[in-house]
Amino acid sequence: MGNVFTRKGRPSRVTEQDRAILQLKQQRDKLRQYQKKLTLQLEKERLLARQLLKDGKKERALLLLKKKRYQDQLLDKTETQISNIERMVQDLEFAQIEIKVLEGLKVGNDCLKKMHEVLSIEEVERIMEETHEAIEYQKQIDEILVGSLTQEDEEAVLAELEAITQGEEVSLPEVPTEQLPAVPSAEKEKEPAEIKQDREMLAA
Repeated sequence: MGNVFTRKGRPSRVTEQDRAILQLKQQRDKLRQYQKKLTLQLEKERLLARQLLKDGKKERALLLLKKKRYQDQLLDKTETQISNIERMVQDLEFAQIEIKVLEGLKVGNDCLKKMHEVLSIEEVERIMEETHEAIEYQKQIDEILVGSLTQEDEEAVLAELEAITQGEEVSLPEVPTEQLPAVPSAEKEKEPAEIKQDREMLAA
């Protein structure tokens, strides 16, 4: 029972146009079956009329051919009805496609309207004008700066740019300007002897 209630609660996706198309196709199929049956019957009656003529029963053959003629007319009408039904089915299916296209266009128009509400033409023109003014203002500043700098200033700017590109300079300690004190000569002669003694002790 739970499934029954669930099915009842779901909205049906079958439209009136779908039902109409289905009924037309069912009617077309019935007419085709009738057409096929009538064609077989006409063929049998034609063969029977030929046999009656061979047997000398001309009156019966003539009556049978009149009946066959009437059934031929029914067959033509059946073919016309089938053609009309198929044309109507095509028209309904094409109408459904047109409805879907129109629904898509409606959704697209609604989206465009919302976008226009958020960003109107006046807003776009204002933004473009402000952007143009900002570009012109920057050009004026560049022209003023270029005109006020001398050749020496230009070289200094380029040198600073080169220094920034290569990285920050490493600051080295200042070289002392005072002269270092002199070492006594006796200490100079003693130093090699001490170094030699240390080497002999290490060798032992």
